[in-house]
Amino acid sequence: MKATQLTDLYEILQKLPNQRINEVRDFVSFLWEKERRKKAFANRVIEAEKGPFIDCCSVEEVMEAIRNAQDD
Repeated sequence: MKATQLTDLYEILQKLPNQRINEVRDFVSFLWEKERRKKAFANRVIEAEKGPFIDCCSVEEVMEAIRNAQDD
């Protein structure tokens, strides 16, 4: 299915003027970067869910824990 979709897109792109092709390329690059960031965020969340967890009762305690955290 993906190969067919790419072939269809290629045929459409061939009909566009160069300026529009550049716009499409920029938009696709934007979408790719957005997807890359989404995956990176999801991976960070998965890692964070593994722990360790810090039990804090106030915002001040959270801020102190952040300041005292070691850099990875």
